[in-house]
Amino acid sequence: MASGSDPPKQYGITKPLSLLGPVEADLQRTADLEKFLVEAGLYESPDESARREEVLGKLDQIVKDWVKQLTSQRGYTDQMVEEANAVLFTFGSYRLGVHGPGADIDTLCVGPSYVNREEDFFIVLHGILAQTEDVTELQPVPDAHVPVMKFKFHGISIDLLYASVSLLVVPADLDISQGSVLYDIDEATVRSLNGCRVVDQIIRLVPNIENFRTTLRCLKYWAKRRGVYSNVTGFLGGVNWALLVARVCQLYPNAVPSMLVSRFFRVFTQWQWPNPVMLCSIEEDDVGFPVWDPRKNPRDRCHHMPIITPAYPCMNSSYNVSTSTLRVMMEQFQFGNKICQEIEMNKASWSALFEPFQFFEAYKNYLQVDIIAEDDEDLRLWKGWVESRLRQLTLKIERDTYGMLQCHPYPHEYADPSRQCAHCAFFMGLSRKEGVKIQEGQQFDIRGTVDEFRHDIILYMFWKPGMELAVSHVRRKQIPAYVFPEGYKRPRPSRHVNHQSDKNDTEDGTVTRSPDSQLKRKHDSVGTDDIEPSRSAKRSSVSPVHPKNSPQSGSTGDETRCNNQIKKAPSDASGGSPASPQASERSPDTIVSAPRCTTTGVVCSGDAVSKHVPLVENCTTPTVAVCTTLKRVAEKVVSELVGSERLGSNNSAELLESMEKDVLAENVRFGGNGVTQGGLPEELE
Repeated sequence: MASGSDPPKQYGITKPLSLLGPVEADLQRTADLEKFLVEAGLYESPDESARREEVLGKLDQIVKDWVKQLTSQRGYTDQMVEEANAVLFTFGSYRLGVHGPGADIDTLCVGPSYVNREEDFFIVLHGILAQTEDVTELQPVPDAHVPVMKFKFHGISIDLLYASVSLLVVPADLDISQGSVLYDIDEATVRSLNGCRVVDQIIRLVPNIENFRTTLRCLKYWAKRRGVYSNVTGFLGGVNWALLVARVCQLYPNAVPSMLVSRFFRVFTQWQWPNPVMLCSIEEDDVGFPVWDPRKNPRDRCHHMPIITPAYPCMNSSYNVSTSTLRVMMEQFQFGNKICQEIEMNKASWSALFEPFQFFEAYKNYLQVDIIAEDDEDLRLWKGWVESRLRQLTLKIERDTYGMLQCHPYPHEYADPSRQCAHCAFFMGLSRKEGVKIQEGQQFDIRGTVDEFRHDIILYMFWKPGMELAVSHVRRKQIPAYVFPEGYKRPRPSRHVNHQSDKNDTEDGTVTRSPDSQLKRKHDSVGTDDIEPSRSAKRSSVSPVHPKNSPQSGSTGDETRCNNQIKKAPSDASGGSPASPQASERSPDTIVSAPRCTTTGVVCSGDAVSKHVPLVENCTTPTVAVCTTLKRVAEKVVSELVGSERLGSNNSAELLESMEKDVLAENVRFGGNGVTQGGLPEELE
């Protein structure tokens, strides 16, 4: 048989959706895309690359000397001291070759069995690094899910992990992709090793590494511009985007980057989550570590957007995603898909795809989280702790409002230069769940939720006097000026010249002008006043006095250590809906802790218990439902996965292949924009 008749190599658990390669127009669009990425400054200079190599060489020598020092101190023979070794690996964007200027370097130090993490790494090595002249901003995080030491070495950010393997001598050519490296180690060490093991598998499982890199670099930049790049906030981080791009590369093995970017949005606007994204079958091993398996692990059935790592033990890398952040990402995928269609029709350029998301024009109501400390160093530590817990605030709000109040956390921080103390702020957009009928005047009481969040935050074990937190409600017109460029509020931008008007009207009769404007209209339909209409333009919830802080320190529940730390905006007397009877009966500075209806979760009545905590009101304006089939699909996927004998078996592969084909061939409607079933398979191919 001729070689041309040989079946193509299959990457992943299913056959490719298309084997078509590029035409001349695709090659030209790819050249234009690569030129855009270069002009956007996404590639580092040769000098910076050389400086990274130099820093890694110095760090490698430091960890080798550290292990030899410990080996000598513990009385091992001179030969053991001579052979003592540690090996430094890189992973993340640097290992994948998609890092940009100023990016950090994810590193892993693998040491022998007698060098532990708790004392030797976080105390002894920490002390050595603290005394190293070129090391600054040293921050150990021993209690993280993956324990890490963060610092800057010669100005380059380093995240250093440590793994102690069951070897007395670590060979210089250690291959950590082998399963034997996992024997007799704890789960924290497995998680530390997994970053390198996953990256090695990704590189092995993609058809063309250069096309993968360009596509991934493009989509990471897009995600940052659109505000959906942040694992800690509940969106997707670097490894998540890498796995999604790698899956698209498997489905279109001969496509070039311009095609892969377009197919990425085409596939994932139609992907039926929680159908998992997998690069290979899930394998089990006799080592005994738990793997992602919704049949055995009830917690795995609750994951909204499972993206499974390809190295044993296979895990869901995107467990931080919530229903709210999934909704936001699906909306952004739709935006990307529409722009890519226009690019393919020569109606838009690549710059249109990377237009920043106008977050402060997308909602009428926001939560503002102000983080305050005495100095920049304290703020860096305090901010890191608060930011790592912001996802919990989103989850708590979803929990306490039964999913009817949705949060859009924005993964960008802002600083008020007028403050005399160290300060930064984060914002969350608020909107009610789309398509839910709620009686007019009913309200979401999230004051207790915010109070619970504040008390969780204040338990920070490294808290110092001056570290304060305030959570405030602000309407769109009261957003502080410092979040806008040059200190002024940017006027609402006009429609992009390349965006085409939709012919179909929305439910309220208005015409959607662009993907962004559609998002704005949907969120704007929450109502004119979605907060208790007390005429107070801004209401804040200040962190309580920390247990370490004595009453004699002069702090109160409503005051902070820095003058004017929490400023109330001027009262809004220009408009808004009249106050409801329930709201008008209480003063602006009084909130109500009310019993909640077990069916709707809305507030009925109650007594005043605190001050300055937001209460958000519902409205009855109908909006377009997005991703309304997720719950039904989740139940279907779980039931079918439970029905398969083994996730890593051939039956499972056939099941996932069938489900994936169904996803890509079904007429799924998101946001009211239908996809014709008849033309979809040809379009995907």
